[in-house]
Amino acid sequence: MALREIARFVDVYEADLAAAFLESHGIRVTVTERFQTTVDPLMQRALGIRLMAHESEIAEARDLLERARAGEFAEPDGDDLPPIDTGTRATGTVMALAAFATGGFWGTSLPRRFRPLAWQGMLISAGAVSLGILLIWIAAKLILDPP
Repeated sequence: MALREIARFVDVYEADLAAAFLESHGIRVTVTERFQTTVDPLMQRALGIRLMAHESEIAEARDLLERARAGEFAEPDGDDLPPIDTGTRATGTVMALAAFATGGFWGTSLPRRFRPLAWQGMLISAGAVSLGILLIWIAAKLILDPP
């Protein structure tokens, strides 16, 4: 029996979730293009990730996916994750802004011989640390030896 396309996804994780959902309803599916998109993630958008199934199960699978998109299988109570408190959200925002201001991470996943040295981030970080030390020194000087 030939396999036919049920749906096409841009993200491999979304395709895996849909495949697991269909498998839980008794429809055997195959996720294609997994190797190419894992090796080169930019290919996910170019190729798309396809869910394939036998021709006899196509209509039922598409119906199940459409019902899931409409929210039929969602829990009425929502998820069981606690809401994020404002302190955690503020800390995360400050950390993200600091990473952005210092040029993000100083490296990449490339091997050292292939990646350029991220000197901008190191320079900005060194300047920020130097400024912090200078401000602490000035504050200590004013507190311990007032003018």
